[in-house]
Amino acid sequence: MAPFTSLLLLLFAFLGTVTPAKSMPAFFPRASYYQSLTAKQSKATKPKVAYKTHYFPQILDHFTFQPKSSKIFYQKYLINSQYWHRGAPIFVYTGNEGDIDWFAANTGFLLDIAPKFRALLVFIEHRFYGESMPFGKDSYNSVETLGYLNSQQALADFAVLLRSLKHNLSSEASPVVVFGGSYGGMLAAWFRLKYPHIAIGALASSAPILQFDDITPWSSFYDAVSQDYKDASLNCYEVIKGSWAELEALSAQKEGLVELSRTFRTCKNLHSLDSVWDWLWSAFVYTAMVNYPTEANFMMPLPAYPVKEMCKIIDGFPPRASKISRVFAAASLYYNYSRGEKCFQLENEPDSHGLHGWNWQACTEMVMPMTCSIESMFPPSGYDYKEFAEGCKKKYGVTPRPHWITTEFGGKRIDQVLKRSGGNIIFSNGMQDPWSRGSVLKNISSSIIALVTKKGAHHVDFRSATKDDPDWLKELRRQEAEIIGRWIDEYYADLKQGIDNA
Repeated sequence: MAPFTSLLLLLFAFLGTVTPAKSMPAFFPRASYYQSLTAKQSKATKPKVAYKTHYFPQILDHFTFQPKSSKIFYQKYLINSQYWHRGAPIFVYTGNEGDIDWFAANTGFLLDIAPKFRALLVFIEHRFYGESMPFGKDSYNSVETLGYLNSQQALADFAVLLRSLKHNLSSEASPVVVFGGSYGGMLAAWFRLKYPHIAIGALASSAPILQFDDITPWSSFYDAVSQDYKDASLNCYEVIKGSWAELEALSAQKEGLVELSRTFRTCKNLHSLDSVWDWLWSAFVYTAMVNYPTEANFMMPLPAYPVKEMCKIIDGFPPRASKISRVFAAASLYYNYSRGEKCFQLENEPDSHGLHGWNWQACTEMVMPMTCSIESMFPPSGYDYKEFAEGCKKKYGVTPRPHWITTEFGGKRIDQVLKRSGGNIIFSNGMQDPWSRGSVLKNISSSIIALVTKKGAHHVDFRSATKDDPDWLKELRRQEAEIIGRWIDEYYADLKQGIDNA
């Protein structure tokens, strides 16, 4: 049984229960990844962001009129008005599954382009994440409270908050452009489709809106991860692929887990192989996702092109070295690039940022079937919806709705549908990001545009510009700003014409 996972950046999700070949357990890393990440972050100070914090009195339920629907909770949002003046554009980040400060701190692209557009920057926290808890500390206590956590309520939150904000700023005519990466990118695209009267356009970076039903091959994500390592080094790919069987064989020995505890320098002795698999799986998957061309500290501190650096470590071992020792050394780059860890906590890490809300979303609306093919560097696995649903029923007492997202937002034959019903959306993807396979990779119309880079990773375009950025990344951001500028110019031209004709 695979642990439930989060989509982030999330930052997106490895969802579903899997049925691995040869009874080998398959573990999906998101939950443990966040545990290790937040444990490290909890030791540090809160990320500094160039924003002022505000709280909006949001209603609990936008879609019913029961007495409890009007219950108020306070939704956190951040504002930077350094360059803005009344009537100028408003750029809005549609919050992901986590603390909005974290996303603001790692989305420097908006700060970089704000002066050009004299834009007001707004980052809105997603309900049930960070500080935006509708029932306070009891928000996760029951199905009755968690039932208000879904993407449709979140989109309505954004719409209500933005209408109120524009009214309070006496700037009803300001054009709104929404931005989002990963799950936030999905929300940005969906917001433009659901609320075109509020947002004139959307930039959806690394947004796998096609990762549902059978639109995208279920093995595409892990095939893409594997290809990243194969492109870096065929030997590296083969070592990782062979390490799982070696790990299983060692753990089956009498003192196998004790030996693994020593090899993996765990802070406490291991109780099962599961945590080792998850720890390694997380390192390889997330390193592929954030295979950025410059040093970065988004998930963990990492060097430029960290997949290549991991493979250098594996390839640098003598021929007789065990695969286990090689993959441990490679994964240590992800967990300990800064060399500050004396031991590794593989089990029972706390979720100090409250990111586990994605578990609920995965068990209700965000059902993304994922498998590992025989070409994957991970053990082959299948997908069994019935087993997945039983796990959700046991955990939450709810039954997933596997076709709800495509019913609510579409996805099948998206090119035909959006060509006639959508407009002003940029889908930005880097092909080294495994989530790119579930996104829009070809232009749908003259105003629904796919910007695809060969070497790009998970919403790399949203990172702050640096002097070391490669030319392809500079060009990608230039194109994005140019397209957004056209949307805004067209909006103001239409607005002026409407005033002139009044």
